[in-house]
Amino acid sequence: MSLVIVLVGTLAASVSLGAVTIPIDTVWSVVWGHLGGGAPPVDPVNDQIVWTVRVPRALLGVLVGAGLAISGVVIQAVVRNPLGDPYLIGIMPGASLGAVTVIVLGASTVGGLGLSGAAFAGAMLAFGVVFLLGRQHGQWPPARLVLAGVAVGYLVSSFTFFLQTVATPNQVQRVLFWSLGSIAGATWEDLPLILAIVVTGSLFLGVNGPRLNALSADTELTATLGVNVARFQLALMVVVALVTGSIVAVAGGIGFVGLVIPHIARLLVGADHRRVLTVSLLLGAVFLPLADIAARLLRAPAELPIGIITAAVGAPFFLWLLVSGSRTRKRRRTSAPASRSPSITDGVHTAATTGRMRTWPPGIKGWEP
Repeated sequence: MSLVIVLVGTLAASVSLGAVTIPIDTVWSVVWGHLGGGAPPVDPVNDQIVWTVRVPRALLGVLVGAGLAISGVVIQAVVRNPLGDPYLIGIMPGASLGAVTVIVLGASTVGGLGLSGAAFAGAMLAFGVVFLLGRQHGQWPPARLVLAGVAVGYLVSSFTFFLQTVATPNQVQRVLFWSLGSIAGATWEDLPLILAIVVTGSLFLGVNGPRLNALSADTELTATLGVNVARFQLALMVVVALVTGSIVAVAGGIGFVGLVIPHIARLLVGADHRRVLTVSLLLGAVFLPLADIAARLLRAPAELPIGIITAAVGAPFFLWLLVSGSRTRKRRRTSAPASRSPSITDGVHTAATTGRMRTWPPGIKGWEP
């Protein structure tokens, strides 16, 4: 409930704050007027800024953050790797290639697709290649899927980098801004499709939380529960690909959200995916609008790409995890030399089988980095 309250406050701040200073009472009179609760706004400029720019931008930020966060949870569970995120399975590199192709060579090169359409097509194509290469004996072993994703990501990125070498300075600037992500161009027309995909994906993943616990621990454990492992893996990754691909097509390559937010959720509620998915969704929905507010205000009236803010928050967090985890392992070796350090899947396996989870460092629930 507290996260819901924080989310409402974040939405209110996102609508109220911006490069153009508008009195708070004016902002909310515009919103209230469009919701049918009062007279229409008098100043068309303020009305345009608030209702056409800020409100859809705030709502898109919530959807993008929530979608990227739950996608990160699923990818980390499927590949059993705490560094799993949309970059790891080729979605981000593929989307970048599609977008850069349109920016540098023009839409005619990709059959007349616009920037968003080319980014989505590139994301789906790269993901499809990763999934085909990662398949072995009817399933997708985590190690093989990760290796396929890394290889395809580097291959696709090589084409992207080549296109940047032949681009004009103006095109390079556009490529850089897109690659770091932004929701500045949000419109009301962007919201219905993203809303439908994120909500549908979230419901599907929420229903399958217990199965996700088992899958993140061991595929054999999942099979003993009567789950068709290959079909379940396929369904999970298709949902993640659709959610992430649609988000990247609209907002660009926003990084670190799908990587960091799942870990924060595990610190708060442990490794049980039934809780991690819900908390990650809410945290992502709060985190991205806050990052967008910072991107708007730090260099106002100019804007920073939102990926700069997410990276500036995400990288120190992971360094903290690394240092904390190293100190904890050192203390364990000193106090109990013969004992084994917990593996990455210990917490997930314990949650899947007993409902309890291990902690690392002391007082922190989740995975060991």
